[in-house]
Amino acid sequence: MDAREKLVKYHQEQLLKYFDELSEEERQELLKQIEALDFDVLAAFSKKHSGEETRGKITPLSALELPAIQARRDEYKRAGLDALKEGKVGAILLAGGMGTRLGSNAPKGVYNIGITRELYIFECIINNILDVVKETGTYIHLFVMTSELNDEDTKRFFKEKDYFNYPEEYVTFFKQEMAPCCDSAGKVLLEHKGKVATSPNGNGGWFLSLIKSGVIDKVKANGIEWLNVFAVDNVLQRICDPAFVGATIVEGKEVGAKVVRKNTPDERVGVMCLEDGHPSIVEYYELTDAMRDEKDEKGERVYNFGVILNYLFKVSSVEKIVNEKLPYHVVKKKIPYLDDKGNFVEPEEPNGYKFEQLVLDMIHLSENCLPFEVVREREFAPIKNKTGVDSVESARELLKKNGVEL
Repeated sequence: MDAREKLVKYHQEQLLKYFDELSEEERQELLKQIEALDFDVLAAFSKKHSGEETRGKITPLSALELPAIQARRDEYKRAGLDALKEGKVGAILLAGGMGTRLGSNAPKGVYNIGITRELYIFECIINNILDVVKETGTYIHLFVMTSELNDEDTKRFFKEKDYFNYPEEYVTFFKQEMAPCCDSAGKVLLEHKGKVATSPNGNGGWFLSLIKSGVIDKVKANGIEWLNVFAVDNVLQRICDPAFVGATIVEGKEVGAKVVRKNTPDERVGVMCLEDGHPSIVEYYELTDAMRDEKDEKGERVYNFGVILNYLFKVSSVEKIVNEKLPYHVVKKKIPYLDDKGNFVEPEEPNGYKFEQLVLDMIHLSENCLPFEVVREREFAPIKNKTGVDSVESARELLKKNGVEL
């Protein structure tokens, strides 16, 4: 199906409104973009507005807590080390974001958090992987998911920094898929006359992006059976942690999820749960007062373990999930667009909808999941803001406590 047929099928012919005003090169670029985009996401918009999008029954899911992990650490670690040494574990770095909230126009991973020396967010991550490399004597394949916004800059930065002493052949970049954005009537917007307004397809879109980029072939060719998926902004996280990998394998789970004890009952983190009997994540704003205060027989809160976006997925299981069609969530956002008169508008209020696939659905569609507790002061130093909570300042303090020179 060519671009024009596609637009007729999805009732989006307005995207060619300014076609005659474009140069031949611009026309070809626009048609190419339309052909590549998945307009099936618009079905999620119809579903949301028909009231079909609801959550199931939420109940607690217990975590493998620190004392239980410690009691079997040797067993777990041995199993994890075996899998790592056999090359069965790879890592997926979600690095499509920009450092806008940190006052930077560069990719978030290139932000320098050093004080007396240069120390970049990407460098912290590579250093953490190198800890496991030293322990296993085996390099881990790192797959870095970039976006349209930062792909070239990210690749250039890694090259300039000589991959922070990590072998280049073990680092593979791939771009996150983009989804079209629409207005409140379900009509896809134009960003400018020759470009459709799009946004990244969410933190659950990593596997679909891996497939569409062809990088999944490299995963399979290298015999990788497990992928540790993690976000760019946590500079303390342990990646491909042998005990975590081993516990997930030994306990026979399809997914492992690193979790930390919440600082306060209302901390703004998603928590592991069961939804209609299947593992899932309930967001902090979805927890009722009664759920927040619910306690087990030991008197401890049952929704007390927050996720830190560090997951271990079994590749064969994720393939099945994606083949069954991972759902899209519809999120109201501010989307720059061309109005009816062809004027570019930067809205001050949310004016349209973005479509995102979420990791929580990958977990929910899995048969089982192991919430694996880690010590937050050792593994959770997210950088979301320049100052205050979850900031460059707070991450620096935690890095110092963990012996990292700044």
